[in-house]
Amino acid sequence: MVGPLDEYPIHQLPLPVTWAGSSDRNFYDRCYFNAHDRTGDIFVITGAGFYPNLGTKDAFVLVRRGDEQTAVHLSDALDPQGNDRLDQHIGAYRIEVVEPLQKLRLVLEETEGVAMDLTWEGLFPVLQEERHVMRAESRVTLDAQRFAQVGTWEGTLSIDGTDVAVTPDTWIGTRDRSWGIRPVGEAVPAGAPPVPEFEGMWWLYVPMAFEDFAIILILQEDPSGYRGLNDCTRVWKDGRVEQLGWPHVTIHYASGTRVPTGATITCTTPRGETLRLEVESKLAVPIHVGGGYGGDSDWTHGMWKGPAFTERLTYDVTAPEVAGRVMFGVIDHVGRATCEGPDGTAEGWGLFEHGALGRHDPSGFADWFDLAP
Repeated sequence: MVGPLDEYPIHQLPLPVTWAGSSDRNFYDRCYFNAHDRTGDIFVITGAGFYPNLGTKDAFVLVRRGDEQTAVHLSDALDPQGNDRLDQHIGAYRIEVVEPLQKLRLVLEETEGVAMDLTWEGLFPVLQEERHVMRAESRVTLDAQRFAQVGTWEGTLSIDGTDVAVTPDTWIGTRDRSWGIRPVGEAVPAGAPPVPEFEGMWWLYVPMAFEDFAIILILQEDPSGYRGLNDCTRVWKDGRVEQLGWPHVTIHYASGTRVPTGATITCTTPRGETLRLEVESKLAVPIHVGGGYGGDSDWTHGMWKGPAFTERLTYDVTAPEVAGRVMFGVIDHVGRATCEGPDGTAEGWGLFEHGALGRHDPSGFADWFDLAP
């Protein structure tokens, strides 16, 4: 199993690089990108994953325009020699690393009527987030490392013969790459159920680009409100990173739903200064509707679909059968924010990602079906 990657001094274990350091079937290595033009008219979300212990790789592209959400899925077998880790591709989808941690090119050759050729340019240095670990009693369900970045896009997106020009003066987005262990592929017998059973999870992820800095916030709470993950930092263009303490958050939900319209976030700098972020949603994309994230009944990351698999699914997000799924997963939003601090008020754009799944006492949600007043 020695392959081209083994020519480089990058080994971390006494194994060929194509072999994962963990035998856990849920080992994964994947990336996520989003792109929008700050209007709320269109939102593109895409990503790719490699699953060495499952022998498979996959990619997806989600495009939300108006009430229509289009998903393109691609899947194939891994190259046993690991060549597809140097030349990242899944069928007609490929990722070219032009300048590591700064510039990448994403290409989807025409597939089911959708194509793209987009180049990413980081606005600020990448940020290494805190390691994320979750357990169900004694079992590890998630153990992942991730880095994130905000940046701009340039290129062309094509949908059913209509080309959309993507220019860096207006098109912005965020990306992350993560690796480790998370539930992927076919479900496996769980053994004895955990006690207590899973009651829910509250999640907030807000990476935003402002003119002089980026703010990247990632929080997770259990049903009681206990915060098991608290990571909020500000990144400056010169690479300086400052922690922003313990953010206080109020999510603003549309009445009768769990779909947020925005959030108020208060942070504290190391100097004791207060930063107040007012975040608003310009367009919502449930990433568990065609994106393969938790709760998606149509697409699961790491699922073996056979060689050279492709498909396209189109959703009317106002249809009852789709709208009824939204509250049971995480929603990504085209996000606009203002940051008010001692130096004035700045406008930012990026991602506003939130999910309130099941019970969450601080939000007033008593169970899976409770909705905002």
